Amino acid sequence: MVKVFKNQVWMDRERGLRGQNPDSAMTLVIAFYKNFPVLDLTLASVEIQTMEDFSLIICDDGSDEPTVNILHQRLNQMKIPILHLWHEDKGFRKNRILNWGIHHCPSEWMVFIDQDCILHHEFLREHYEYRQPNAVLCGRRMDLTPVVTKLLTREKVYNHYLQKNLWWILPFGLYMKDNNGGKGIYFKSSWLRRLANQKPRAIVGCNFSLAKKHLIDINGFDFRYEGAGIGEDSDIEYRLRLNGVQMVPFCNTAVQYHQYHRLLNRPNENEKIFEQVQKEKKAVTEYGLRQQLA
Repeated sequence: MVKVFKNQVWMDRERGLRGQNPDSAMTLVIAFYKNFPVLDLTLASVEIQTMEDFSLIICDDGSDEPTVNILHQRLNQMKIPILHLWHEDKGFRKNRILNWGIHHCPSEWMVFIDQDCILHHEFLREHYEYRQPNAVLCGRRMDLTPVVTKLLTREKVYNHYLQKNLWWILPFGLYMKDNNGGKGIYFKSSWLRRLANQKPRAIVGCNFSLAKKHLIDINGFDFRYEGAGIGEDSDIEYRLRLNGVQMVPFCNTAVQYHQYHRLLNRPNENEKIFEQVQKEKKAVTEYGLRQQLA
């Protein structure tokens, strides 16, 4: 069973006390599990977005009661319409709770990120202004070092600490494996953006946006993937492509900064499921949103 918690702003809008339409221009979906201090930094970056007409859905894969309690205290301090979706912790079931996010989404355009990704203040505006009717915007992230991650506070995020100090943060992370520090540079120039996005890009689950309709058309996320990786990006991309949806590279435009943590295990079972999906070549999964609603 999925529990749905609403913050006061969302409830006020539903009752019409503010005289506003409950439907937002876009919805930001954040996948979450247990680690509130990490999410809190991300929420700070959500609060300083230049775009204001958006809703927020927290898709919670079974955080414990103390975590939920402190999360609700934080959410009720925010002036953004918010839904917190929660289901019982029965292992990694991210795709199931993301499907509930699709079901409850109040807008036609959705942006997906993870709990540990701090957003550039223009992140949502860029995703919304460059949306395309038959495409996924495929963004990237800049990985932060352990030292930089430990330096961060809510106040520093509010004050654009990462953007202001990129001049030393960027070279400081050059020693990291698969360094992608350049993805943390926000390009305003259309020429630089074109240059940065000549190469085709795949979906990365922590930074992509698309029309809600396209996810419904393929029956959402495949809930058989019960481990990190593949299920929330490679699989969804493959099936969207089968359905004629294009992938549009979106580097150095919708910028985000990934807080350091050890890599999660990638189970072999995910690869076996994806291999079967590719053999069948079916865009619409038989293990998705509609089955959860049944």
